[in-house]
Amino acid sequence: MMDQPTGALSHVRVLDLSRVLAGPWSSQVLADLGAEVIKIERPETGDDTRAWGPPYAPDAKHGGPAESAYFLSANRGKSSVTIDITRTEGQALVRELATHCDVVIENFKVGGLRKYGLDYDSLSTSNPALVYCSITGFGQTGPYAHRPGYDFMIQAMGGLMSVTGEPDAVPGGGPQKVGVALADILTGLYATIGILGALTHRDRTGQGQYIDLALLDVQVACLANQAMNYLISGQPPGRLGNAHPNIVPYQTFAATDGHFILAVGNDAQFERLCGLLGEHGWARDPRFSSNSERVEQRAELVPLLQKHFERHPVDRWLADLERIDVPCGPINTLDRVFADPQVQHRGMRLNLPHCLAGSVPQVANPLNMSYSKVGSGKAPPALGEDTESVLARLLDLSPDRLRMLHETGII
Repeated sequence: MMDQPTGALSHVRVLDLSRVLAGPWSSQVLADLGAEVIKIERPETGDDTRAWGPPYAPDAKHGGPAESAYFLSANRGKSSVTIDITRTEGQALVRELATHCDVVIENFKVGGLRKYGLDYDSLSTSNPALVYCSITGFGQTGPYAHRPGYDFMIQAMGGLMSVTGEPDAVPGGGPQKVGVALADILTGLYATIGILGALTHRDRTGQGQYIDLALLDVQVACLANQAMNYLISGQPPGRLGNAHPNIVPYQTFAATDGHFILAVGNDAQFERLCGLLGEHGWARDPRFSSNSERVEQRAELVPLLQKHFERHPVDRWLADLERIDVPCGPINTLDRVFADPQVQHRGMRLNLPHCLAGSVPQVANPLNMSYSKVGSGKAPPALGEDTESVLARLLDLSPDRLRMLHETGII
């Protein structure tokens, strides 16, 4: 009989000194994969995002707000330990915790933890196997290293906003940020990848290492085909709204009652689309027969397609396009996203018990592993919820010692 599945990282302990989004997103992924994550927070206030509301989940026991939706989005599966790291006694506690951990994640300004003795050089002296990941806006080196970095400005500086939004000449045109803090999220995912790589290296060699990760670097790396379009052509790509720079037709179209997405990925799909529209000749027309030609003749083809699509409602087009296996989709608001039968079937919404709110909704981790468990079943913690239990278990602190630390404001 096989053992009950555990998380793939159930042997890993993470000390999370980060806050807001990029670092917490990484540690949440690690927690979903089974790692024990100990989140260190400031006494009384905690992670900045606890106050980033409304909306807040209500406190079912005491009334008023319990946790902000923002905080709940990035801190599932963790333990909250409140320690004042600006004080010598608090620094000593964190240093001792680090000797019991495999990973440290932090997103302080460059050099910000050195004065507390919590930087990589200090902690790796007593724990050479430690994997230490620092997340900053611009990295540990370079002319911008000491600048603070925020997702919005990184989307701008890293080129994403230059290719997002409608062209200037179109009504409402101009650069746009993405509707979620994508630079932060992607940095959190890259941090997770780097940490897993470093842990694998440590498993072979016993040696920990330092990871220097910058939001700007990640944003530039994730420009993907748009970056390569520029590097190959020498021409900076512009904004195309909802159109694709390298594929046509691959954009939104207006029906009689709204908009839908059409994503024609190859010439065979385009030929089937032409048949549906009664325009069989387009598939043989040298202007449109190949994707390369359609990209060149975008301005001519798209209005021709639009004249057809504006004749019927969205649902009619979605049904017809799905029937002939041409990729398409609705533009869902979030209420429709979570009501979608596919999203529901995949279990992307879940509810977890919470010590203050009773229960809180969560968006599930999208990983589905054939044997390893994904998801701890633990809701994002209340501030300081686990302080005494973690310190007693890992540092063997007595009740009297814990009481004194509370009374002096260290924890």
